[in-house]
Amino acid sequence: MRHILLGLLLLPVLAFASEAEITVKAPVDLGDQASLQRGARTFVNYCLNCHSANYMRYNRLQDIGLSEKQIKDNLLFATEKVGDTMQVAIDPIDAKKWFGATPPDLSVEVRARGADWLYAYLRGFYKDDTRPTGWNNTVYDKVAMPHVLYELQGVQVLNHETHALELVKPGKLSPTEYDEMVGDLTNFMAFMAEPAKQSRQIIGIFVLLFLGVMLVLAKKIKAEYWKDIK
Repeated sequence: MRHILLGLLLLPVLAFASEAEITVKAPVDLGDQASLQRGARTFVNYCLNCHSANYMRYNRLQDIGLSEKQIKDNLLFATEKVGDTMQVAIDPIDAKKWFGATPPDLSVEVRARGADWLYAYLRGFYKDDTRPTGWNNTVYDKVAMPHVLYELQGVQVLNHETHALELVKPGKLSPTEYDEMVGDLTNFMAFMAEPAKQSRQIIGIFVLLFLGVMLVLAKKIKAEYWKDIK
């Protein structure tokens, strides 16, 4: 019975996965501070208007090489304190009325869906006049979110015969430049989902090295202790 219930719970997930198979690898590099800083700028300017990031504090941006002054002068639009979380001013009730669904918090979106999914999603918008917002998405069919980056990317349409996206109206950025910008945004959101990941990995390496040294010492002590016992 338990296996049947688990299978029923997973059916929507499996159906969604088969509907939009992700084959593009997101350019995530948490050591690239320049990319993370560009991604933070894009996130604050475009995403933070409707989406909150309630598990992320502005002062964590110092971990990607920004000073407190740079954060205050360039990224602090929704609050006055650097220690505050990235909240949004939009009323959730109004947002649900306008978009049909409340915009999700983006703090852990990469952990929930994966960086590859998010990267493909941000590149997968196309014009669809049957949708209330005028936009649809190849990764998330019947998406409620409008394409807020369309001025940068341009207008894409879906070729229903080849299932490929075609750019019919160029945006302010070339396709390569847009992909790089979206890559930086995905990179920042991967950092935001787990800001302490790199520190934890470094600590983990030192712990493993310490345990390795202790193992060698313990074996030598054991051998010395038991050498006279037959």
